[in-house]
Amino acid sequence: MSPKQTARSSDLPPAEQFDHALRDASPAEVIAAALQAVGRERLALVSSFGTESAALLKVMADVDPAIPVIFLDTGQLFEETLAYRDTLTARLGLRDVRSIKPLEETLSREDANRELWFSDPDACCRIRKVEPLARALAPFGAWINGRKRFQGGVRAAIPVVEDDGSRLKFNPFANVSREEIAAIYALAGLPPHPLAALGYLSVGCVPCTSRAAPDEDARAGRWRGRAKTECGIHVAKVS
Repeated sequence: MSPKQTARSSDLPPAEQFDHALRDASPAEVIAAALQAVGRERLALVSSFGTESAALLKVMADVDPAIPVIFLDTGQLFEETLAYRDTLTARLGLRDVRSIKPLEETLSREDANRELWFSDPDACCRIRKVEPLARALAPFGAWINGRKRFQGGVRAAIPVVEDDGSRLKFNPFANVSREEIAAIYALAGLPPHPLAALGYLSVGCVPCTSRAAPDEDARAGRWRGRAKTECGIHVAKVS
């Protein structure tokens, strides 16, 4: 593996050191610190272009709109999400949005009938999200995502920076509140996700997304009725 392909440089500080230094930093300061430490060519932001995604993308664009943005197009997303991706890309001037799809040969082999989401949702997420993300992140030494502690579940105690196997993982919105996100939308005049007004507090793939009541956790409508609460990209470390 060449130096350019090596995922993580040995001279980067450990995640714990980054987390200690940035635990009270603003989202923009966290992204700027990641950019300075890793460099644009080796830093990526992963976005679902979901109901709260515009806030993080706006902050990133203000720091550097050329940071690569990885979007996992599972093949089972709402058309509204795909349209929202295009709207935000143009609105925020994002210069490097990469839509990553699952491999057709994998889909043909493991989910030819496109019903794996029902019989084995973990396996469905693995071939549509986990494996494509690992492929997309291969050239990068660090990545940024939009998880927040207020989303509950396993996200309630996430650090600002964590070790993700061979790379660093930055969570610049870990400390933000719903009110702060709403303020970013309002100040920037950001358009909401088209499905937000219909009661979708969190949007993923069509078969595994439902509406959520205002008093429920933001992700209550994901995999409703199942023990599953995460797709897997934030559970296992990306190699």
